[in-house]
Amino acid sequence: MRFNAALFASALLAGVSSFSMVQAATPKDVIVMAKTIDDIISLDPGESFEFSGSEVLGNVYDRLLTFDYNDVSKIKGEAAESFAVAEDGLTYIFKIRKGVKFHSGNTMTAEDAAYSIQRAVILNKSPGFILTQFGFNKDNVTDRVRAQDADTLIIRLDKPVAPTFFFYCLTATVASVVDSKLVKANEKDGDFGNAWLKANSAASGPYKLQSWKAKESYTLTANTEYWGDKAKNKRVIVQHIPEAATQRLLLEKGDIDFARNLEKDQINGVANNKDIKIQSGVKGSLMYLGLNQKNPNLAKPEVREALKYLVDYQSIENNLLKGTYTTHQAFLPKGFLGALNDTPYKYDVAKAKELLAKAGLPNGFSITIDVRNVSPWQDVAQAIQASWANAGVKVELVPGDGGQVLTKYRARNHDIYIGNWGPDYQDPHTNAETFAVNYDNSDAGKTKTLAWRNSWDIPEMTKQTLAAVLERDAAKRAALYTTIQKEHQKSSPFVVMFQQTEVAASRTNVSGFIIGPSFDNNIYTNIVKK
Repeated sequence: MRFNAALFASALLAGVSSFSMVQAATPKDVIVMAKTIDDIISLDPGESFEFSGSEVLGNVYDRLLTFDYNDVSKIKGEAAESFAVAEDGLTYIFKIRKGVKFHSGNTMTAEDAAYSIQRAVILNKSPGFILTQFGFNKDNVTDRVRAQDADTLIIRLDKPVAPTFFFYCLTATVASVVDSKLVKANEKDGDFGNAWLKANSAASGPYKLQSWKAKESYTLTANTEYWGDKAKNKRVIVQHIPEAATQRLLLEKGDIDFARNLEKDQINGVANNKDIKIQSGVKGSLMYLGLNQKNPNLAKPEVREALKYLVDYQSIENNLLKGTYTTHQAFLPKGFLGALNDTPYKYDVAKAKELLAKAGLPNGFSITIDVRNVSPWQDVAQAIQASWANAGVKVELVPGDGGQVLTKYRARNHDIYIGNWGPDYQDPHTNAETFAVNYDNSDAGKTKTLAWRNSWDIPEMTKQTLAAVLERDAAKRAALYTTIQKEHQKSSPFVVMFQQTEVAASRTNVSGFIIGPSFDNNIYTNIVKK
């Protein structure tokens, strides 16, 4: 559906009763953003695993731990006032911050923190593996994650790991602390409140979820009773506007404060506008292709490598993604321990044809790519469609909104998927596990990593990757990841292409937005408007 200015004005007015019909600018205490948010499927922190949903939850919920956004090596408490690991290397102790109130008015206790982890493990939705990788399951989690008293949470792992690895996992969205009383009151048929939490919140963070309308908008209001640094604005309204050109137009007119999805042409177009400024931050998000190994052609190693030679990385970066993505071809983003920055693949049709011939496909083959029907994914997919055709690979693009495409991908019903993957926490295992581990390749597999989604059965690489996370020497651990990534680049069904530089354009009278290192660290609390 194309953008309709009248509908946008109506939606904005509905969220801001004090906004006069004759005002051209947005209200001073309300922040209005235009952003693509059609990927939101659920706002349950035990289920949400999409970029936009995690941004919402990062502003609404507290987690046990967080980190310094300017120096991710500095882990600090959030809902937990203090945290430590016992000498056995298995037992972790967290003291819950006193006086934290949920939005309902209930006081947060260690029981809430224990319940939050327990429900995420038992539900075992898409992000559940972040916790279950420590040996938790529905049968043991209530024993191994428990409240010793109202202030003390005890968590016991099944084997020693680097403590920072476990701590980083507790900074992930799935480890958000929910109001157990409120969730239990909204539970139906043993679902741990999942159906209710999809569109509601049981949080304690600096913002309250006022509303979410799928593929339309969400509105957050400031929590004036927040225990920490309070929001400097009263409300944030984020409207789903997929067209970058429309976002630019609204920003230039002053109808919005932020445009979150400008592309190369729009960024260049506003560069000399004195009323608009651009800020950016390097993200860990990677744009990649996932090749389903259930497809017999894609299961051939020569075909997988041929497709990597058929992406015109330089042209796509320069002509479609300049300023928003840079070429990167390994599963660990730049800035992570052990990241491999080699880019061995260049556009080479002759090399690709040679590999296809070795695979018994000298004339190419036909294939489908599932793609979100918004930029930049659609534009990049069209560029790939054109370049692959030069080697006889005939691509049919299957467009859909973010939720549709992700649901199909998670069910392993795709041929090829194009999308982004962002780290869930700041330890290299976050990407290593999902790209290079497959615990059970059957359709009934419970840990649904990206390797699983693409039906890639890799017992040996799984062993190597799981061994790397146990190495406590940082230099040795980095070397292990480098070795794994080199093999992964060559043999995997992943065409890792680009790493994101997130760009936000805003009016010059607005400041304080934080573009954090991960998709759930885009923080609204310090935004102010002159």
